Order: sequence, then C-alpha cells, then structure tokens
Amino acid sequence: MSHPLKPAGEGLRTRVFQIVFESDTPLAKGFDIALIVAILASVGVVMLDSVPSYHDKYGWLFYRVEWAFTLAFTVELAVRLYTLERPLQYLKSFYGIIDVIAILPTWLMLLIPGAQSLVIVRVLRVLRIFRVLRLMQFVGEGRLLIGALKRSTHQIFLFLFTVFMLVTIFAALVYMIEPAEAGFTSIPIAVYWAIVTLTTVGYGDIVPVTPLGQAISTIVMLIGYSIIAVPTGVFSAEVIRSIRADRYSEEACPGCGHDRHEKRARYCLLCGTWLDETTPDPREAQGTHDA
Repeated sequence: MSHPLKPAGEGLRTRVFQIVFESDTPLAKGFDIALIVAILASVGVVMLDSVPSYHDKYGWLFYRVEWAFTLAFTVELAVRLYTLERPLQYLKSFYGIIDVIAILPTWLMLLIPGAQSLVIVRVLRVLRIFRVLRLMQFVGEGRLLIGALKRSTHQIFLFLFTVFMLVTIFAALVYMIEPAEAGFTSIPIAVYWAIVTLTTVGYGDIVPVTPLGQAISTIVMLIGYSIIAVPTGVFSAEVIRSIRADRYSEEACPGCGHDRHEKRARYCLLCGTWLDETTPDPREAQGTHDA
C-alpha cells in the first residue's frame, strides 16, 4: 500500500510542496497549467523533429528547444524531490518513473558518442514522447480510470486468453485447409490472419481461397463483432462502480434501509430520516427549543 506524499518540513518546503503537488490555490493551478503547456509543447517538438524536411531545416532550433525543456523538467523534478520527506518514495511511484523517463533520454544522448550509435540516439529521442503520460497526474479523473483498469485486469486477462484460444484454433483449421499458395505457409502466419480477421481489421493481404476457409472466415468475423465490445463493457462497468463509490455512501438509512445516498447527504431521500447516527437530528433539537 502506497503512503501519501508529505512535505519535508515546515516553511519554504511546505509552501513549494503545496504549489507543485496540489492544485487548490491559484498559484498551484497556474503551475499545473504552465507545466501542461510545456509538456504538450515538448511533445510537439519531438513530433515536428521526426519530419525529415523540418529536421533538415530547423533541426538546430529543435535541438536547442529540446534542451531548454529538458533543463526545465530536470529543475522541476529536483524541486519536487527537494520538497518531499521521502524522495525515493516518489521516484518509485508511477509518476516519478515517468518524470525520469521524460528527461533521461536527452541526458543519455550526451553519453553516446560516435556515428555508429545514431540508431540508439533516434530511439532515445522518440522516448521523449512519453512525456505526454505526465498529463495523467493533472487530470482529476486519471486516478479513477487507472483504478478501474486495475480492478478489471482479471476480467480483461481472461477475455484475452479466450481470444488467444479462439485465434489458435481457427488458425490451425485454416492452415490445415488452405493451400500454401494462398499465403498460409505456417501456423504463425495463420495466427496473424486470424487476429486480423477476428478484430475486423481485414487487411486483405492473406485471404482464404477455398469455400470452407471462407466459411470459417465468416464465422471468425461474426465472433469478432460479438466479442469486441466485451473489454469495453468490463472497463465501463468498473468506471461506473468507481464513480458510484466516490459519490455514494454504502451506509443504510436507519429509518427505511435505503443505501443509495450521496456522501454529503444529511437526510434520507425517501423517508427524510437523519442519516448521521453519531449526532442528534437538528430538527429534534429545534423542536425541543420551540417547546
């Protein structure tokens, strides 16, 4: 179980912590907005730099801008660690790892000499696109979606395992039926065809030519249309359950037993009973006072 992040101490560190980790003040919101703009701009630079014509013409500018972003994000990460009581806890978290990935490729490029490493350098440059993942920590619903995805992992894994079995069975059948001239030269190739067909993508580079193979293709496509919405439904159900858990209380009304009240509700929606059994009903106190 992860522990909440805490500031390292009172004074300056606490004030800076409230700015970089919270968003309940105008200054903190301004910091978040500025950081989001910087992340989007840095991702845009990486995308533009991947276009050959832009790279040839503006490569020198992209290089300088990228280093400016890297230095800014490095300082930002250092400030975050400076404000924390347990910096390693943050570095081991999801967002801490993403923060490191966001700046590490540019710094590693300084350690890779020689023209023979250009391919590795290109990979490191592309890795900077992962900065966009940092946007998740600024979206209030991001944690809700991640939590729903974690809770539906078992169901989604079971679904993918079922799909894998279907793909393997249909691939073996088509490989046995179709001639090699149709492109089904091995079971892995047939598995590729089955995945493309089951997901209703249908590239058309490999197609069955026999009537029986075409009939199997029809069945695979119909199955694909039938099951393609399953993981979406599972994930949506978990999201709805998370929203209800955040909004509604599970405590039942002491008067009628209704258990679907908003957490901020003070009286039962159906019978009007006072819900907080630890404190007296203000209406009764008012009635006693009037008497």
